[in-house]
Amino acid sequence: MCPQTWYPFLLGFLEDTTELKLPFEERTAWLIAAVMALLIIGSLVGKLLERSSEERLNTAVVRSFNQRIRSWWLMCAILIAGLVIGKAGTVTLFGMIAFWALREFITMTPTRRGDHRALFWVLVVFTPLQFVLVGIYDERELFKFVLPILVALFVPARIALANDEKRYLERSAKILIGFLICVYALSFAPAILYLELADSTGEPWDANKGLLFFFVLITQLNDVMQFGWGKLIGRNVIADRINTSRTVEGVIAAAASSALLGALFSWVTPFAFWQAAIIAVVVSITGFAGGITMSAIKRDRGVKDFGTLLQGHAGILDRIDSLCFAAPIFYFLTEFFFTR
Repeated sequence: MCPQTWYPFLLGFLEDTTELKLPFEERTAWLIAAVMALLIIGSLVGKLLERSSEERLNTAVVRSFNQRIRSWWLMCAILIAGLVIGKAGTVTLFGMIAFWALREFITMTPTRRGDHRALFWVLVVFTPLQFVLVGIYDERELFKFVLPILVALFVPARIALANDEKRYLERSAKILIGFLICVYALSFAPAILYLELADSTGEPWDANKGLLFFFVLITQLNDVMQFGWGKLIGRNVIADRINTSRTVEGVIAAAASSALLGALFSWVTPFAFWQAAIIAVVVSITGFAGGITMSAIKRDRGVKDFGTLLQGHAGILDRIDSLCFAAPIFYFLTEFFFTR
C-alpha cells in the first residue's frame, strides 16, 4: 500500500476513533480492560525472562522489570478501587498515598527534636486538609493556593519557636519541599475529577474518571519506557552521578512512544488525537523531571529507594515521583484549554 493510500486512511481512522459514540463510562471500562490485559502479558513475559539463563539476560534488568510490573498491578488496583467508589473515594485514596509518600520522604532524612511538632502539623493536619479542599472544589479553588502559603509561613515559624538554630534553613526547606512534592503537587491528580470539561469541538465531556486513568496510564507507561529504551538503545547518560539508567536516547524514545500511546487512547479523553499526543509528550518530559529530581534526593541521602511498601516493591514515593511532577502541568493544561 503506497503512502498516498494509507496516510489518509490512518487519519480517517484516528478521527473516527476520537468520535466514538460509546458511553463515557464504557470508554473508561474498555481502557481499564486493555491495561489489565497488558499487565497480564507483561507478567507472563516477566516470568519467562526469569527462567532464561543468566548468560543471555541481565538478571538485574529482569528483576527491575518484574518489580515495575508488580508496582503497576498495585497502582492500577488502587486507582480502579478509587474510581469504583467515586470522587470522594478517589480523593481519599490519593490523600492516603500522599501521607505515606511524605512519611517516607521525611523518614529518609534526619530530623531534630525541634522539628517534631511542625511535622505533626504537616502530616496530621495540613496533608488531609489539602485533599479536603480538593474534594470541596468551590469556585475559588482554594486547594490551589491556601495550603502552600500557609505551610510555607507556618513551618519555619514553628521550627524557630523550638529554639533550635542548628541547620535551621535545611530542616525547614526539607519539610517544605516534601509537602510541595508529595502532597500539594500530587493533589492535582484527583482534582482532575472535578473539572467541568469540554472536548475539542466544545461539546460537554463528563468522563473525568477516564481522563484521570489516561493520565496515570501515560505517566506510568512512560516510566517503564524510559527504563526500557534506555537499556535497549541508550548511549548518552544524562546525569551519570544521579541516575545511570536515564539516557538522552531513552527519554526521546519514551516521549515518542508516549505520543503514540496518547493518540491511540485519545478516545477516552476530551482531546483530539494530535492534542493527546502533544499532552502525552509534555507528561513524558515532566515525568522525567520528577524521576531525576527524586533520584538526586536519594543519592544525596545515600539510599537506593525511599522505602519498602510491600515485599518486592520499592517505596510508594519511588512509584509516584513522575505523577507528582506531571499532575499539576497536566491539570493546568486541561483546565486552560478544555474546560467549559
